[in-house]
Amino acid sequence: MANTHNPSGEDSLIARYFKPLATDPGALGLVDDVAILQSLGEDIVVTTDAVVEGVHYLATDPPDTIARKALRVNLSDLAAKGAVPAGFVLTLALRSKEDAWLRPFADALGEDAKAFACPLLGGDTVSTPGPQMISITAFGRVPRGRMVGRTGARPGDRILVTGTIGDAALGLDVLTGGAAAGALASDAAASDALISRYRIPQPRNVLAQAVRDHATAAMDVSDGLAGDLTKLCAASGVSATVDVASVPLSAAAAGLIARDAVCVETLLAGGDDYEVLCTVPPAQSDALIAAGRAAGLAVTAIGTIVEGGARPRFLDGQGQELALKRLSYSHF
Repeated sequence: MANTHNPSGEDSLIARYFKPLATDPGALGLVDDVAILQSLGEDIVVTTDAVVEGVHYLATDPPDTIARKALRVNLSDLAAKGAVPAGFVLTLALRSKEDAWLRPFADALGEDAKAFACPLLGGDTVSTPGPQMISITAFGRVPRGRMVGRTGARPGDRILVTGTIGDAALGLDVLTGGAAAGALASDAAASDALISRYRIPQPRNVLAQAVRDHATAAMDVSDGLAGDLTKLCAASGVSATVDVASVPLSAAAAGLIARDAVCVETLLAGGDDYEVLCTVPPAQSDALIAAGRAAGLAVTAIGTIVEGGARPRFLDGQGQELALKRLSYSHF
C-alpha cells in the first residue's frame, strides 16, 4: 500500500490501521508493493467494486458500515460465481486520516475479513479533495472450469433468488426522507431493519458451493432484480417470465406495498440487494432450495427462462405484464 508522495505519512497509517489485518503470509506484512496469491491448482476468480461517498453510501453513514459494505459487495460477486474467498486488496482515497473515522473503519474491515476468511493482501492509500472512495478487488477460488457465469441459462430453467428483494432501496428511501420514511415514521424497528439492509449487505457466500453444484447461470443482484435479470438473459441469449407475486419480500416491504406507500417497481429496480440470482434446471431446483434452507437462507423460485432474446416479462397476479419504467439503478 505504497504512496511515493508521502511515504512516511502513509507508512504510519498502514502500520497503525491495516497491517494487523494482513494475516495471510502472501501479504508479506504489507512491506512490499505486491502480494502473493497461491492458486493451489484452482481457477482464480477476480472481482472489483468501488463505493463512493454520495453515490454508494451517504456521508453520514457510520465508518464501520462503510467498511463492511465495501468488502461485502465484492464477496457477493464471489458467492454468485460459486467461489470461495481467497483475499482482497484495498484502495482508499481519503480527505483526512482522523482516528475517529479510520479506527472503526479498520476494525470493522478486519472483523469481516476474518468472518468471511478473506484476508487483506495489500493495496494503496491516497489523499483526495473530493468525495471519499473505497475500492476493493477481491479474489476467490473455484475448482478448475467450475465458475458459474452468466451465459449458461437455458429455456426451461427455473429462476431462483436468495433472501428478499427491495429492502436496501427502501432503506435508502428512509434515510433520505422519501415516501418510505413517512410511511414508517411510527415503526422504528422496520425503519432500522431496512436501513441496515442498505448499509450492511449480507453476501450469500454460504451458498456458493450449492450455486456451483446446481446453477447454470448466476449473478448477484446489485443494480436491481429487473435489470440484472435482463443482463443475465442477454448474456445467455434467452428471455424470462417472472411472477412478480412470487418475488420474496420482507414484512416491512410487503407492508409498504399493501399500503400503496411505494410501488413494486421501486423494489424490482432499486438495487443494492446483493442477493444471488440464478437459473437452475427444474430437476435440481429443489436441491438448491434445500441447501439454502439448511443454511438458514430462503431461496425462492420466481419464474422461468424461455426461448428468444426479448426483454424478460414481469407478470402481476392476474398474468398481466407490468410496464416497468426503469429496470435498474443507474450510476450515471
